[in-house]
Amino acid sequence: MLLRLLSWFCSSLLAAVCGGALPEAEVNIEVLHKPFICHRKTKYGDMLLVHHQGFFENGTIFHDSRGDPTDGDKQAMWFTLGIREAIKGWDKGLQNMCAGEKRKLIIPPALAFGKEGKGKIPPESTLTFIIELLEIRNGPRSHESFQEMDLNDDWKLSKSEVRQYLKKEFEHNGYPPNDTLHENMVEDIFTKEDENKDGFISAKEFTYKYKHDEL
Repeated sequence: MLLRLLSWFCSSLLAAVCGGALPEAEVNIEVLHKPFICHRKTKYGDMLLVHHQGFFENGTIFHDSRGDPTDGDKQAMWFTLGIREAIKGWDKGLQNMCAGEKRKLIIPPALAFGKEGKGKIPPESTLTFIIELLEIRNGPRSHESFQEMDLNDDWKLSKSEVRQYLKKEFEHNGYPPNDTLHENMVEDIFTKEDENKDGFISAKEFTYKYKHDEL
């Protein structure tokens, strides 16, 4: 449930986190190909279908999604941008990207697998990815998510209800409490989602935009 809801919250979350005092490592982005026509660009919360190759610093390849499709996970993959379904370097490096675009990302360890590494990825590895974006879809929203947030069953979300839900979900998933972060997220959410500016997010405002795009 948290992953689905964070497709709504993530732009506020990452904006608030990036606004903190500590500087953050950067991704080196090189556009290898860009289509002549771009109908829309990626944003946090979008679901992306990508092919990718991964390389170590010495040029050795450790993953190729275009390999034999019968060999494990070697196929194009879907993930939601901005909610840490993939490594953080992807969340940062695949923003404002067009379907059909191909990018080269050089990602430092802090935005990849860090000091621990993972599987065949050694600790403190700088990784290079060649990523081709095949398709963009809007992230899903559901009536079930809305009903869980709507504490008084009045079919609209107040700032207090959204704030309480954020706090509960963050604590449940091991994130430290951060009232300032939650408040910033709530304000950003209402700026974008409260279309009639009445101080509430209705069930229609919450679900209508994406109801035809759920997978």
